[in-house]
Amino acid sequence: MADAANPRLPVVVLISGRGSNLQAIMDAADRGDLPVEIRAVISNRPDAGGLRRAALSGIRALVIDHACYGSREAFDHALMTTIDTFDPSLVILAGFMRILTPGFVRHYHGRLLNIHPSLLPDFPGLNTHARALEAGRDQHGASVHFVTEETDGGPVVAQVCVPVLENDDAATLAGRVLAAEHRLYPLVIGWFAEGRVSMQNDRLLFDGSPLQSPQRFTPEDLTA
Repeated sequence: MADAANPRLPVVVLISGRGSNLQAIMDAADRGDLPVEIRAVISNRPDAGGLRRAALSGIRALVIDHACYGSREAFDHALMTTIDTFDPSLVILAGFMRILTPGFVRHYHGRLLNIHPSLLPDFPGLNTHARALEAGRDQHGASVHFVTEETDGGPVVAQVCVPVLENDDAATLAGRVLAAEHRLYPLVIGWFAEGRVSMQNDRLLFDGSPLQSPQRFTPEDLTA
């Protein structure tokens, strides 16, 4: 819990959709379990449901519509300029469905986190749940990683492993993975806020030592 000696970490959250991971982050912060101050929520889509979630919580909710810009570089420059007005120590991608330019990623090197719905390096990109089923996997899940110029390729901090059930389809599997995401993401953000996890140059550190492989959890671990 934050106090005068340990103030809340200022963050900005980027979204594109309904904002369920955003809600999990806001709820954890409201409970005092996550020492962050969400200074703004920014969406590239005006109809993103997460904007209403933020506004109802008294958080600045802004739209920078990518359709209004002629190139990825122009959009990312506008986004970066807006983010920097809030002076965040961490930028959180929570369902932000844009491929970011190398210049944007370099600008926030070591302070840009994403959650991806697969056990990376398996299934980067889209349609991860259907692809896991098609591949016959018995385990699926989600990964929290630092963002680098390689899409879904940055160092992975932690993962949650979700079993694939015999009667699963993409929708049922996605629902169970998302529920686990809601617990994993605030946990890792909290580690960053507390200084337990960081990326120095391209080296991932956890409690001051190099992290050789991601921290692994089951959904039960995260509800204990």
